[in-house]
Amino acid sequence: MPGEKESAAPAPKEALPESLREPIDGFLAYLQLERGLSRNTLSAYQVDLLQFGDVLVSLRITNWATVVGANVSDWLYSLSKQEAATSSMSRKLSAVRMLARYLVKEGVCRQDFTELVQGPKVTRKLPATLSEMDMGKLLAAPGARTAHSLRDKAILELFYSSGLRVSELAGLALQQIDLQQGFVRVFGKGAKERIVPVGTQAAAAVTDYLLAGRPGLVKPRTGSALFLSERGKAISRKTIWALIKGYALKAGLPKSVKPHLLRHSFATHLLAGGADLRAIQEMLGHADIGTTQIYTAVETTRLTDQHSRFHPRGR
Repeated sequence: MPGEKESAAPAPKEALPESLREPIDGFLAYLQLERGLSRNTLSAYQVDLLQFGDVLVSLRITNWATVVGANVSDWLYSLSKQEAATSSMSRKLSAVRMLARYLVKEGVCRQDFTELVQGPKVTRKLPATLSEMDMGKLLAAPGARTAHSLRDKAILELFYSSGLRVSELAGLALQQIDLQQGFVRVFGKGAKERIVPVGTQAAAAVTDYLLAGRPGLVKPRTGSALFLSERGKAISRKTIWALIKGYALKAGLPKSVKPHLLRHSFATHLLAGGADLRAIQEMLGHADIGTTQIYTAVETTRLTDQHSRFHPRGR
């Protein structure tokens, strides 16, 4: 949470005994092979689990089979006394929960020792979104039909139409988009593939870019990247951030517009239009429906605001 301190996870005070360390290593290998998690995510899990392992050693516990829920709860309490961020504690608990379930599955533990452990209450901040009117202003901002403006128009339209992450958009290759069928094949977190529809206006913008914009950006060594930089290489996330910020200023939008704002607006506008939450989950590539449900809160807040402002008995 803003303003809270997160204490750095200490390095292991001493090497963990093999009885504690080997199951952690096996769990991390499982996440890499079976779940396809990134190196950064695996590193974060490792730090959190080794930190908990140090706690167990300090309690003279050297076997996962003897760990109990109170050990986890006491650890979380000590972290809270150190003013660790709530989000940090939730992440650490999540890592230990996943390990505990893995240990039960592997027969190392008879039961999940985190089953009755209560995590810290996390106050989720509602994602900011653009109104449909402001989104229209942003999409109209590129203007003139130059190679760059056609590219930028296609990026904005596809971003809003399909709700992609900025890294997914930057990494798109020509073969991933099928404008005739109206879909884009996306490889998201953990290299998981999903198919996302492309709206008619986004498809038209991408077609214009492919016909009249991309050829002007192609260089001798250009590969199959869909969106090209001035050097003829795949456009970077940093460039996408900059162009969105620039067009937001040009459109006179009242708030700082960042790439994820378009993704949030995509989901919120779909929900407001009556789309099924599960369908939105699939399009966004969320593994957990709970992550998508935050947009129902955004829509409820909007409706409550409209009611209080315009209903004769709501003011």
